[in-house]
Amino acid sequence: MKPALKTRTVVAASAVLIVLAAWAASYAYGAARNFASQGRMIPYAVRFREAEGRGLLVRAWVNGTGPYSFAVDTGAGATIISTRVAQDARVGIRRGSSVNISGLSGAGAGAGREGLVRELAIGEADNLLPSGRTVIVTDGLPGDLDGVLDPVDAFWPLGFVIDPARGEISAFDPRTNPLRVSAAPPGGAVVPWIFSGGSRRPFVMLDGGRRALIDTGSGFGLALSPDAARAMGMLSNNGRARDVVRDLGGGSVTSRRIAPATVYIGALELRSVPTDLLSGVAAGAPILLGREALAPFRLSFDPQHKLIELSPQ
Repeated sequence: MKPALKTRTVVAASAVLIVLAAWAASYAYGAARNFASQGRMIPYAVRFREAEGRGLLVRAWVNGTGPYSFAVDTGAGATIISTRVAQDARVGIRRGSSVNISGLSGAGAGAGREGLVRELAIGEADNLLPSGRTVIVTDGLPGDLDGVLDPVDAFWPLGFVIDPARGEISAFDPRTNPLRVSAAPPGGAVVPWIFSGGSRRPFVMLDGGRRALIDTGSGFGLALSPDAARAMGMLSNNGRARDVVRDLGGGSVTSRRIAPATVYIGALELRSVPTDLLSGVAAGAPILLGREALAPFRLSFDPQHKLIELSPQ
């Protein structure tokens, strides 16, 4: 008897790959210089809540308008807002701009547009993130979600910390408080943050030389394609009933829970990680380390020194 298929709509830009123009990298380094020269205040810590199918949600304000509900997603590659929010907040749209948005399945949701926001705040309207931010405007978000906050993009040039146990996201200045490989927390690790293909999305190296994306937008544990699972020696024909996971690109992939895996990130051993096999993903789709795998850790991201700290709760 075939297992029933359940449909699960996720915002996870876990399942979103955004093809960005070259302005992203050049703009980011300009933002770093501007932040330092302006002597901007570090944003204060704010709380998030976890919602089924939506992930880690924070209250957000765009150009002083809000509050809106944004999902915190380290795998997004850019901050995304809905067309409705862009209209309400009077976000400027770059004329003739076009950004291709596609999902893990490779299906495309058409083109988003580049928008420019004057102010972006979370927690409270006065808790401003580095401003002058470029965002992606799209009609493809679920109706109950106003945006996707990519903290790599939104906090740049600052570092940030995601603390699942406290339900909190906070910022730090890596110029004065950098992460150091030599100062790894007990039972944890400080590992290289791998920038891949011109993107600053946070990849880490697993044992065996395979890269995995640290993806707070994904509700999976370890999620990978059959080819990747086979290469890592963990492909199984057994597993629980499958889910159909729909991505922002309008496509879908099928997940099947297989036996838990043990993987290494640097010297850190992650035992019995919930593992999902993803079928129907596009060629080259990344291995994901989602919230089920990351929940035991306080995660710190230092973009200036390209380091990520995983500290056991």
